Amino acid sequence: MADRRIVIVGGGFSGTALAVHLLRNGASGLKVTVIEPREQLARGVAYGTQDPAHRINVPAERMQLSAAEEGDFDRWYRTTEAFNEDTAARWHDGKVYPQRGQFGVYIAEQLSRAAASSPVELTHVREPAVALEGDTVITASGQRYQADEVVLAISHPPPALPGALEALKDHPAVIANPWEVDALDRVAEQDRVAIIGSGLTMSDVVASLNRLGHQGPVVAFSRRGQLPRPNLGGSFEPRPLNYQQQQASTARGWLRRVRQEVAQAAEQNLPWQLVLDDIRLHGQQLWQQLSLNEQRRFLRHLRPWWDVHRYRIAPQVSAVIEQLHSEGRLQLQAARLLSAKAEGNALRLTLQPRGGEPKILLVDKLVVTTGPAHGTLLKTDALLNQLATQGLIQADPLALGIAVNADSQTLNLDNEANPHLYVVGPSARGRFGELMGLPQVAEHAETVARQLLDIHASQPVERCPTSPKIF
Repeated sequence: MADRRIVIVGGGFSGTALAVHLLRNGASGLKVTVIEPREQLARGVAYGTQDPAHRINVPAERMQLSAAEEGDFDRWYRTTEAFNEDTAARWHDGKVYPQRGQFGVYIAEQLSRAAASSPVELTHVREPAVALEGDTVITASGQRYQADEVVLAISHPPPALPGALEALKDHPAVIANPWEVDALDRVAEQDRVAIIGSGLTMSDVVASLNRLGHQGPVVAFSRRGQLPRPNLGGSFEPRPLNYQQQQASTARGWLRRVRQEVAQAAEQNLPWQLVLDDIRLHGQQLWQQLSLNEQRRFLRHLRPWWDVHRYRIAPQVSAVIEQLHSEGRLQLQAARLLSAKAEGNALRLTLQPRGGEPKILLVDKLVVTTGPAHGTLLKTDALLNQLATQGLIQADPLALGIAVNADSQTLNLDNEANPHLYVVGPSARGRFGELMGLPQVAEHAETVARQLLDIHASQPVERCPTSPKIF
């Protein structure tokens, strides 16, 4: 009997969480390889940042690898030197919002502990995967890694420039990807800055600029001009909804229901966050009850409103934004970008406000914070592009990621599932819905790990030189 090999492509939070669960629960004979170019695992876009202005946007007590470990990150963090040194992490209500890189440190430590005590063999390959041939993953240097199952943990493609900026992608005033190391160091102290987008990334950019000593004016704009809402302060008991109540499975029906629940909560002197939190806990079930057309309606009309209420802002970052706004150094506008023209090293932007006349904005820097271009995921990653070109995978119908079945197995162009090729993390959210918040991503990783281990336990692999390819 040969060993069983699982190859995970991508070592951000999703891929690392999957590896942790495989290490914790796997048996001897299982070999796990994580292919991730970064030096350290668990240091993806979200938790790889070292900027002290970037904080976890929910209390640490709500961050964990599994439901059984609720509160573990909070307990771990309070014992660290980082907690003692970062006096701003503890908020007025006693909850802590660590710098985001600390969660990456925590996950890396959990991985190290799991590896030290596990019979499972773990290997980290520090280069990108570029192709899958038969049952073999090939890396950029030509190394080949045979696999019985491959798991795609590739979630966040690079941001895409708005059409009005395509011709200016190389202009020195355009900061197309604020997540690049030292990207904001190009902003001078008195620069006039515009930020396209008004979500969590915009909030991080504003906090970073403030930390770097920027004193110039900042204008953030998006089509709706909505900021992420604040987290709930203090302690409250959950407020569960009655999901047995007659309810139309439509986007409009759920909007009406949520408004009713929020109004009832207000009558009970309870905050609206309790309603949204319970909806989030049941988000995957509710999403899968909607038809494809209703899912599209939600994304087209309600997603921006859901995002600003669901993905909330750390109070420390919110305080910076409120301060800069009160001082007149930060403006928020509901507008879209009509055009952009270069004027030397500056830009002349033409904005179309909602319900107003176009206006001109002269800026020294324009930062794009519209987020990863998930619709381009299958084109921007070499491995995914190869698989899509060969028809082995396809985008989900909502263009949120990769099409999968209920077992997180990829679907080819004939909608046939591949029992040896899985997706873990946000790239599967077209199927599952709520797969961007960390608790749901962690739960998904645990579920996929359980499926893979069930296969390992029930279907030992016999390999010989003439064995057929499995993909």
